[in-house]
Amino acid sequence: MPGGTARAERVQATRESILAAAERLFAEHGVFAVSNRQISEAAGQGNTAAVGYHFGTKTDLVRAIVRRHTEDIERIRMRLVAEAAGSMDLRDWVTCLVRPTTEHLASLTRPSWFARFGAQVMTDPELRTIMIVESLGAPSLQRALDGLNRCLPELPVEVRAERDEMIRQLMVHVTAERERALAEGTPTTRASWHDAATGLIDAIVGLLLAPVTPAHDDDSEEEHQR
Repeated sequence: MPGGTARAERVQATRESILAAAERLFAEHGVFAVSNRQISEAAGQGNTAAVGYHFGTKTDLVRAIVRRHTEDIERIRMRLVAEAAGSMDLRDWVTCLVRPTTEHLASLTRPSWFARFGAQVMTDPELRTIMIVESLGAPSLQRALDGLNRCLPELPVEVRAERDEMIRQLMVHVTAERERALAEGTPTTRASWHDAATGLIDAIVGLLLAPVTPAHDDDSEEEHQR
């Protein structure tokens, strides 16, 4: 019915306004520093209960913002994974991890907020699981990780875990800092998101292939710290 269609369109427009406002405010101030009232006002909603009505809890709102971007990121990664199929070049699979996000960020209207939003979420122990679960649930990501693992030399379990965390930190914070610089009009080290991705891929490949220094035992470590 025409009336029902018009109402559905208004509801969708309201949801989109809330998501855009929340993403910006969370990126600027952090998730728990922003109230639903502030989001409603920024979204142009007279009803301060609009956020809770449309999205429930703040955790649900964060999840909705993440999902707002994941479809495009997944589509890009599926293409890259298909192109890399059968490759034994580590760089091809690291590309599948990095470029989906940077290509997506390049496609957004400037200023964009998603990279900085992601950095805020990943520093919060209560919310980072949302980003991780939503990402790990993508079929293309598992295929990319499988390809990467086939190309990697044998690494001690603790070293691999340490480097995986370093890679997450690089991917989150390098993109967030570039997005911030673009929004503020300050110089960036790379001319484009494509070039920024190239530098990030170089760094991650180097990190994964770096030599492993044997760990000191406890006595040696205590002696070393003296």
